[in-house]
Amino acid sequence: MSEEVPLKPVGKEDIRRLELALLLGTLLRPDVLEKVRSSEDRLTWLDSLLIAAGALARDRAGYSASKIAEELGRTEATVRNHLAGKTEAGKLVKETYEEIKSKGSLEIPIPTLGPQKELEDRLKDYEAKLSELRSKLDDLQRVVDDMRKLLGI
Repeated sequence: MSEEVPLKPVGKEDIRRLELALLLGTLLRPDVLEKVRSSEDRLTWLDSLLIAAGALARDRAGYSASKIAEELGRTEATVRNHLAGKTEAGKLVKETYEEIKSKGSLEIPIPTLGPQKELEDRLKDYEAKLSELRSKLDDLQRVVDDMRKLLGI
């Protein structure tokens, strides 16, 4: 599913779409995910990314820093710092915007929850061992059945 992301938003809906694309595109980058995971203050990190994405989307729509600050509930200085890339979040969100602008689209990597290939290989090994054990169990059951016939049990 693909949705057009407006680089120059016109109206609230366009701003929301650009803001969401910037937030998700930035947050799901492997380097950003690692920073968020290793950060002791995750909520602050996520909040900064959200504010930076909101500020940039509104800036591209032509909003003034004071209007952006009012809408986002932050100071003008905070908004200006994000827009100028003086904050880590502002810098990362700008990179995401530039990627969308240069490529015309945004590739959002879907993070894996672990070493999937390794887990798949281990599962195959366990399934093979299980099959082998079932075969041995069947052989033993036949031996037991043969012994019962011989003993008349």
